[in-house]
Amino acid sequence: MIISLSGLKKIDWFLAISAVLLSIVGLLSLYSLGSVSQNLLYFKKQLIFLAIGIFLMFLTAFFDYRVLKDNSYLILFLYVICLALLLGLFLFASPIRGVRSWYRVGNVSFDPAEFSKLVLIILLAKYFSYRHVELYKLRHIFLSGFYMIIPAFLVYLQPNLGSAIIFAFVWLGTLLVSGIKLKHFLLLILLAAILGAFGWSFFLKDYQRERIVSFLFPDYKPFAIGWNQNQAKIALGSGGWLGKGFGRGSQAQYGFLPEPKTDFIFSAIGEEFGFGSIIIILFLFMAVFFRMIKIALMSENNFARLFSLGIALWMAAHLFVNIGSNVSIVPVIGLPLPFVSYGGSSLIAFYLSVGILQSIRIHTKRL
Repeated sequence: MIISLSGLKKIDWFLAISAVLLSIVGLLSLYSLGSVSQNLLYFKKQLIFLAIGIFLMFLTAFFDYRVLKDNSYLILFLYVICLALLLGLFLFASPIRGVRSWYRVGNVSFDPAEFSKLVLIILLAKYFSYRHVELYKLRHIFLSGFYMIIPAFLVYLQPNLGSAIIFAFVWLGTLLVSGIKLKHFLLLILLAAILGAFGWSFFLKDYQRERIVSFLFPDYKPFAIGWNQNQAKIALGSGGWLGKGFGRGSQAQYGFLPEPKTDFIFSAIGEEFGFGSIIIILFLFMAVFFRMIKIALMSENNFARLFSLGIALWMAAHLFVNIGSNVSIVPVIGLPLPFVSYGGSSLIAFYLSVGILQSIRIHTKRL
Protein backbone atom coordinates (compact mmCIF):
# COMPACT_ATOMS: atom_id res chain seq x y z
CA MET A 1 0.00 0.00 0.00
CA ILE A 2 1.47 3.33 -1.08
CA ILE A 3 -0.17 6.60 -0.03
CA SER A 4 0.71 8.98 -2.83
CA LEU A 5 -0.14 12.62 -3.40
CA SER A 6 -2.04 11.65 -6.55
CA GLY A 7 -4.08 9.18 -4.49
CA LEU A 8 -4.98 11.85 -1.97
CA LYS A 9 -6.08 14.13 -4.80
CA LYS A 10 -8.37 11.42 -6.22
CA ILE A 11 -10.18 10.85 -2.93
CA ASP A 12 -13.80 11.94 -3.15
CA TRP A 13 -13.60 14.52 -0.40
CA PHE A 14 -17.21 15.56 -0.97
CA LEU A 15 -18.35 12.02 -0.11
CA ALA A 16 -16.00 11.70 2.86
CA ILE A 17 -16.84 15.10 4.34
CA SER A 18 -20.59 14.58 3.88
CA ALA A 19 -20.38 11.28 5.79
CA VAL A 20 -18.32 12.85 8.59
CA LEU A 21 -20.73 15.79 8.88
CA LEU A 22 -23.61 13.33 9.32
CA SER A 23 -21.66 11.66 12.11
CA ILE A 24 -21.00 15.03 13.75
CA VAL A 25 -24.76 15.72 13.76
CA GLY A 26 -25.23 12.38 15.51
CA LEU A 27 -22.49 13.23 18.01
CA LEU A 28 -24.15 16.56 18.82
CA SER A 29 -27.39 14.75 19.55
CA LEU A 30 -25.63 12.17 21.75
CA TYR A 31 -23.84 14.95 23.63
CA SER A 32 -27.13 16.76 24.17
CA LEU A 33 -28.78 13.58 25.46
CA GLY A 34 -25.88 12.92 27.83
CA SER A 35 -25.39 16.47 29.08
CA VAL A 36 -28.73 16.61 30.88
CA SER A 37 -28.31 13.23 32.57
CA GLN A 38 -24.58 13.96 33.07
CA ASN A 39 -23.72 10.66 31.39
CA LEU A 40 -21.53 11.20 28.34
CA LEU A 41 -20.48 7.56 28.01
CA TYR A 42 -22.34 7.00 24.73
CA PHE A 43 -20.96 10.24 23.28
CA LYS A 44 -17.39 9.29 24.22
CA LYS A 45 -17.74 5.77 22.84
CA GLN A 46 -19.25 7.04 19.60
CA LEU A 47 -16.42 9.56 19.26
CA ILE A 48 -13.92 6.68 19.50
CA PHE A 49 -15.95 4.62 17.00
CA LEU A 50 -15.96 7.58 14.60
CA ALA A 51 -12.18 7.98 14.88
CA ILE A 52 -11.72 4.27 14.15
CA GLY A 53 -14.18 4.45 11.26
CA ILE A 54 -12.46 7.43 9.62
CA PHE A 55 -9.05 5.80 10.07
CA LEU A 56 -10.27 2.56 8.46
CA MET A 57 -11.95 4.50 5.66
CA PHE A 58 -8.64 6.09 4.63
CA LEU A 59 -6.69 2.89 5.25
CA THR A 60 -9.09 0.93 3.02
CA ALA A 61 -9.06 3.68 0.39
CA PHE A 62 -5.38 3.06 -0.32
CA PHE A 63 -5.73 -0.69 -0.67
CA ASP A 64 -6.40 -1.84 -4.19
CA TYR A 65 -10.06 -2.97 -4.31
CA ARG A 66 -9.12 -5.21 -7.24
CA VAL A 67 -7.71 -7.65 -4.68
CA LEU A 68 -11.36 -8.41 -3.90
CA LYS A 69 -12.42 -8.32 -7.54
CA ASP A 70 -9.81 -10.88 -8.58
CA ASN A 71 -9.86 -13.20 -5.56
CA SER A 72 -12.95 -15.38 -5.19
CA TYR A 73 -11.37 -17.42 -2.39
CA LEU A 74 -10.79 -14.32 -0.26
CA ILE A 75 -14.45 -13.31 -0.64
CA LEU A 76 -15.63 -16.81 0.25
CA PHE A 77 -13.30 -16.79 3.26
CA LEU A 78 -14.82 -13.50 4.48
CA TYR A 79 -18.31 -14.90 3.87
CA VAL A 80 -17.58 -18.05 5.89
CA ILE A 81 -16.08 -15.96 8.71
CA CYS A 82 -19.28 -13.90 8.85
CA LEU A 83 -21.44 -17.03 8.97
CA ALA A 84 -19.28 -18.43 11.77
CA LEU A 85 -19.64 -15.20 13.75
CA LEU A 86 -23.42 -15.21 13.25
CA LEU A 87 -23.62 -18.84 14.38
CA GLY A 88 -21.39 -18.13 17.35
CA LEU A 89 -23.91 -15.64 18.71
CA PHE A 90 -26.20 -18.52 19.68
CA LEU A 91 -23.38 -20.13 21.66
CA PHE A 92 -21.41 -17.26 23.16
CA ALA A 93 -23.59 -14.13 23.17
CA SER A 94 -25.75 -13.23 26.13
CA PRO A 95 -29.27 -12.09 25.20
CA ILE A 96 -29.93 -8.36 25.48
CA ARG A 97 -33.67 -7.67 25.76
CA GLY A 98 -34.29 -11.14 24.39
CA VAL A 99 -32.06 -10.68 21.32
CA ARG A 100 -28.72 -12.40 20.66
CA SER A 101 -27.15 -9.92 18.25
CA TRP A 102 -23.98 -8.77 20.00
CA TYR A 103 -20.71 -10.13 21.32
CA ARG A 104 -19.76 -8.19 24.43
CA VAL A 105 -16.12 -7.38 25.21
CA GLY A 106 -16.08 -5.28 28.34
CA ASN A 107 -18.21 -2.21 27.70
CA VAL A 108 -18.11 -2.65 23.93
CA SER A 109 -20.54 -4.68 21.83
CA PHE A 110 -19.88 -6.13 18.38
CA ASP A 111 -22.67 -6.90 15.90
CA PRO A 112 -21.46 -9.20 13.07
CA ALA A 113 -24.67 -8.66 11.08
CA GLU A 114 -23.54 -5.19 9.98
CA PHE A 115 -20.26 -6.49 8.54
CA SER A 116 -22.07 -9.48 7.04
CA LYS A 117 -24.18 -7.06 4.97
CA LEU A 118 -21.02 -5.50 3.56
CA VAL A 119 -19.50 -8.90 2.78
CA LEU A 120 -22.71 -10.04 1.08
CA ILE A 121 -22.59 -6.96 -1.18
CA ILE A 122 -18.99 -7.81 -2.10
CA LEU A 123 -19.94 -11.43 -2.80
CA LEU A 124 -22.96 -10.52 -4.94
CA ALA A 125 -20.92 -7.95 -6.87
CA LYS A 126 -18.33 -10.63 -7.62
CA TYR A 127 -20.96 -13.24 -8.54
CA PHE A 128 -22.97 -11.04 -10.91
CA SER A 129 -19.99 -9.23 -12.43
CA TYR A 130 -19.20 -12.43 -14.32
CA ARG A 131 -22.72 -13.75 -14.75
CA HIS A 132 -24.93 -10.73 -15.46
CA VAL A 133 -25.24 -11.76 -19.12
CA GLU A 134 -26.58 -15.14 -17.96
CA LEU A 135 -29.29 -13.82 -15.62
CA TYR A 136 -31.88 -15.34 -17.92
CA LYS A 137 -30.87 -18.62 -16.28
CA LEU A 138 -32.91 -19.10 -13.13
CA ARG A 139 -30.15 -21.13 -11.49
CA HIS A 140 -28.02 -18.00 -11.08
CA ILE A 141 -30.90 -16.20 -9.39
CA PHE A 142 -31.53 -19.03 -6.95
CA LEU A 143 -27.85 -19.72 -6.28
CA SER A 144 -27.24 -16.06 -5.44
CA GLY A 145 -30.35 -16.22 -3.27
CA PHE A 146 -28.82 -19.16 -1.43
CA TYR A 147 -25.83 -16.98 -0.49
CA MET A 148 -28.26 -14.40 0.87
CA ILE A 149 -30.70 -16.65 2.69
CA ILE A 150 -28.15 -18.27 5.03
CA PRO A 151 -27.00 -15.08 6.83
CA ALA A 152 -30.52 -13.63 6.59
CA PHE A 153 -31.98 -16.69 8.33
CA LEU A 154 -29.31 -16.67 11.05
CA VAL A 155 -30.01 -12.99 11.71
CA TYR A 156 -33.77 -13.61 11.74
CA LEU A 157 -33.30 -16.28 14.43
CA GLN A 158 -31.62 -13.79 16.82
CA PRO A 159 -34.40 -12.41 16.30
CA ASN A 160 -33.51 -9.39 14.15
CA LEU A 161 -36.16 -9.07 11.47
CA GLY A 162 -34.98 -5.64 10.31
CA SER A 163 -31.50 -6.77 9.31
CA ALA A 164 -32.89 -9.97 7.76
CA ILE A 165 -35.08 -7.80 5.51
CA ILE A 166 -32.04 -5.71 4.54
CA PHE A 167 -30.19 -8.84 3.37
CA ALA A 168 -33.14 -9.71 1.14
CA PHE A 169 -33.47 -6.14 -0.14
CA VAL A 170 -29.77 -5.92 -1.04
CA TRP A 171 -29.99 -9.21 -2.94
CA LEU A 172 -33.11 -8.18 -4.82
CA GLY A 173 -31.71 -4.73 -5.57
CA THR A 174 -28.46 -6.21 -6.91
CA LEU A 175 -30.48 -8.51 -9.14
CA LEU A 176 -32.31 -5.48 -10.54
CA VAL A 177 -29.21 -3.45 -11.34
CA SER A 178 -27.55 -6.57 -12.78
CA GLY A 179 -30.26 -6.82 -15.44
CA ILE A 180 -32.76 -9.45 -14.28
CA LYS A 181 -35.61 -10.13 -16.70
CA LEU A 182 -38.94 -8.50 -15.84
CA LYS A 183 -40.81 -11.83 -15.76
CA HIS A 184 -38.26 -13.27 -13.34
CA PHE A 185 -38.49 -10.16 -11.16
CA LEU A 186 -42.30 -10.43 -11.04
CA LEU A 187 -41.93 -14.12 -10.19
CA LEU A 188 -39.72 -13.21 -7.24
CA ILE A 189 -42.22 -10.58 -6.06
CA LEU A 190 -45.00 -13.18 -6.22
CA LEU A 191 -42.85 -15.65 -4.31
CA ALA A 192 -42.05 -12.97 -1.69
CA ALA A 193 -45.78 -12.22 -1.29
CA ILE A 194 -46.54 -15.92 -0.76
CA LEU A 195 -43.71 -16.26 1.75
CA GLY A 196 -44.88 -13.09 3.49
CA ALA A 197 -48.40 -14.47 3.89
CA PHE A 198 -46.99 -17.77 5.11
CA GLY A 199 -44.53 -16.02 7.44
CA TRP A 200 -47.32 -13.96 9.04
CA SER A 201 -48.78 -17.12 10.51
CA PHE A 202 -45.69 -19.21 11.15
CA PHE A 203 -42.55 -17.08 11.38
CA LEU A 204 -43.41 -13.67 12.83
CA LYS A 205 -43.51 -13.37 16.59
CA ASP A 206 -46.50 -11.82 18.34
CA TYR A 207 -44.81 -8.46 18.98
CA GLN A 208 -43.72 -8.27 15.33
CA ARG A 209 -47.29 -8.85 14.14
CA GLU A 210 -48.52 -6.25 16.62
CA ARG A 211 -46.07 -3.69 15.26
CA ILE A 212 -47.45 -4.19 11.76
CA VAL A 213 -51.06 -4.00 12.99
CA SER A 214 -50.24 -0.85 14.97
CA PHE A 215 -48.69 0.69 11.85
CA LEU A 216 -51.75 -0.12 9.71
CA PHE A 217 -54.19 0.94 12.44
CA PRO A 218 -52.64 3.79 14.49
CA ASP A 219 -55.45 3.67 17.09
CA TYR A 220 -54.54 0.07 17.98
CA LYS A 221 -53.01 0.08 21.50
CA PRO A 222 -51.66 3.67 21.29
CA PHE A 223 -50.25 3.45 24.83
CA ALA A 224 -48.59 0.07 24.25
CA ILE A 225 -47.24 -1.15 20.92
CA GLY A 226 -48.06 2.17 19.21
CA TRP A 227 -46.34 4.29 21.86
CA ASN A 228 -42.95 4.50 20.14
CA GLN A 229 -44.11 5.91 16.84
CA ASN A 230 -46.59 8.28 18.49
CA GLN A 231 -43.84 9.75 20.67
CA ALA A 232 -41.53 10.04 17.66
CA LYS A 233 -44.13 12.06 15.76
CA ILE A 234 -44.77 14.26 18.80
CA ALA A 235 -41.03 14.93 19.13
CA LEU A 236 -40.66 15.84 15.46
CA GLY A 237 -43.75 18.03 15.44
CA SER A 238 -42.89 19.87 18.64
CA GLY A 239 -39.46 20.85 17.33
CA GLY A 240 -40.84 23.28 14.78
CA TRP A 241 -38.43 25.04 12.44
CA LEU A 242 -35.75 26.01 14.96
CA GLY A 243 -36.15 23.30 17.60
CA LYS A 244 -36.47 23.55 21.36
CA GLY A 245 -32.77 24.06 21.85
CA PHE A 246 -29.74 22.07 22.90
CA GLY A 247 -30.63 19.73 25.78
CA ARG A 248 -34.25 20.96 25.91
CA GLY A 249 -36.08 18.22 24.06
CA SER A 250 -38.65 17.02 26.57
CA GLN A 251 -39.56 13.86 24.64
CA ALA A 252 -35.95 12.72 24.24
CA GLN A 253 -34.54 13.99 27.55
CA TYR A 254 -37.24 12.69 29.89
CA GLY A 255 -37.73 9.19 28.52
CA PHE A 256 -40.92 9.62 26.50
CA LEU A 257 -39.08 8.95 23.22
CA PRO A 258 -37.66 5.39 23.25
CA GLU A 259 -34.17 4.67 21.92
CA PRO A 260 -33.31 8.32 21.11
CA LYS A 261 -29.68 7.28 20.49
CA THR A 262 -30.41 4.69 17.81
CA ASP A 263 -33.82 3.89 16.27
CA PHE A 264 -35.35 7.32 16.96
CA ILE A 265 -32.33 9.63 16.81
CA PHE A 266 -33.93 11.32 13.78
CA SER A 267 -36.85 12.48 15.95
CA ALA A 268 -34.53 13.46 18.80
CA ILE A 269 -32.55 15.69 16.43
CA GLY A 270 -35.71 17.20 14.96
CA GLU A 271 -37.09 18.02 18.40
CA GLU A 272 -34.01 19.83 19.67
CA PHE A 273 -32.58 21.34 16.46
CA GLY A 274 -35.73 21.79 14.40
CA PHE A 275 -36.82 21.15 10.85
CA GLY A 276 -33.78 23.04 9.57
CA SER A 277 -31.53 20.28 10.92
CA ILE A 278 -33.70 17.69 9.16
CA ILE A 279 -33.20 19.50 5.86
CA ILE A 280 -29.42 19.52 6.46
CA ILE A 281 -29.42 15.78 7.19
CA LEU A 282 -31.41 14.98 4.05
CA PHE A 283 -29.16 17.24 1.96
CA LEU A 284 -26.04 15.46 3.27
CA PHE A 285 -27.57 12.06 2.46
CA MET A 286 -28.42 13.27 -1.04
CA ALA A 287 -24.78 14.31 -1.44
CA VAL A 288 -23.58 10.89 -0.25
CA PHE A 289 -25.86 9.01 -2.66
CA PHE A 290 -25.02 11.32 -5.56
CA ARG A 291 -21.29 10.67 -5.13
CA MET A 292 -21.83 6.91 -4.76
CA ILE A 293 -23.86 6.74 -7.95
CA LYS A 294 -21.27 8.87 -9.77
CA ILE A 295 -18.53 6.42 -8.75
CA ALA A 296 -20.72 3.55 -9.97
CA LEU A 297 -21.42 5.16 -13.34
CA MET A 298 -17.76 6.01 -13.95
CA SER A 299 -16.41 2.62 -12.82
CA GLU A 300 -14.39 0.64 -15.34
CA ASN A 301 -15.65 -2.85 -14.52
CA ASN A 302 -18.85 -4.59 -13.49
CA PHE A 303 -17.60 -5.54 -10.02
CA ALA A 304 -16.91 -1.92 -9.05
CA ARG A 305 -20.20 -0.78 -10.55
CA LEU A 306 -22.30 -3.43 -8.81
CA PHE A 307 -20.49 -2.95 -5.50
CA SER A 308 -21.04 0.83 -5.58
CA LEU A 309 -24.73 0.43 -6.38
CA GLY A 310 -25.07 -2.29 -3.73
CA ILE A 311 -23.66 0.03 -1.05
CA ALA A 312 -26.03 2.79 -2.16
CA LEU A 313 -28.97 0.36 -1.95
CA TRP A 314 -27.90 -0.82 1.51
CA MET A 315 -27.65 2.70 2.91
CA ALA A 316 -30.83 3.84 1.16
CA ALA A 317 -32.74 0.96 2.75
CA HIS A 318 -31.46 1.89 6.22
CA LEU A 319 -32.27 5.54 5.60
CA PHE A 320 -35.80 4.85 4.37
CA VAL A 321 -36.66 2.40 7.17
CA ASN A 322 -35.17 4.51 9.97
CA ILE A 323 -36.78 7.78 8.90
CA GLY A 324 -39.94 5.94 7.86
CA SER A 325 -40.23 4.47 11.36
CA ASN A 326 -39.89 7.96 12.84
CA VAL A 327 -42.64 9.45 10.68
CA SER A 328 -44.88 6.34 10.66
CA ILE A 329 -44.70 5.40 7.00
CA VAL A 330 -43.18 1.98 7.82
CA PRO A 331 -43.42 -0.22 10.93
CA VAL A 332 -40.69 -0.03 13.55
CA ILE A 333 -38.13 -2.74 12.81
CA GLY A 334 -35.06 -1.23 14.44
CA LEU A 335 -32.41 -0.13 11.93
CA PRO A 336 -29.75 2.55 12.57
CA LEU A 337 -29.61 5.78 10.60
CA PRO A 338 -26.35 5.52 8.60
CA PHE A 339 -23.44 7.52 10.06
CA VAL A 340 -25.78 9.18 12.60
CA SER A 341 -27.16 6.58 15.03
CA TYR A 342 -25.14 5.36 17.99
CA GLY A 343 -23.44 2.02 17.38
CA GLY A 344 -19.86 1.11 16.65
CA SER A 345 -20.50 -1.89 14.40
CA SER A 346 -22.83 -0.10 12.00
CA LEU A 347 -20.74 3.08 11.98
CA ILE A 348 -17.47 1.26 11.23
CA ALA A 349 -19.13 -0.96 8.60
CA PHE A 350 -20.50 2.10 6.80
CA TYR A 351 -17.11 3.83 6.84
CA LEU A 352 -15.40 0.66 5.58
CA SER A 353 -17.81 0.60 2.66
CA VAL A 354 -16.99 4.24 1.89
CA GLY A 355 -13.30 3.32 2.05
CA ILE A 356 -13.76 0.66 -0.64
CA LEU A 357 -15.68 3.18 -2.74
CA GLN A 358 -12.75 5.57 -2.37
CA SER A 359 -10.41 2.80 -3.50
CA ILE A 360 -12.57 2.29 -6.61
CA ARG A 361 -12.36 6.01 -7.34
CA ILE A 362 -8.59 6.14 -6.82
CA HIS A 363 -7.99 3.18 -9.15
CA THR A 364 -10.39 4.33 -11.86
CA LYS A 365 -8.40 6.11 -14.53
CA ARG A 366 -11.18 8.33 -15.87
CA LEU A 367 -12.24 9.64 -12.46
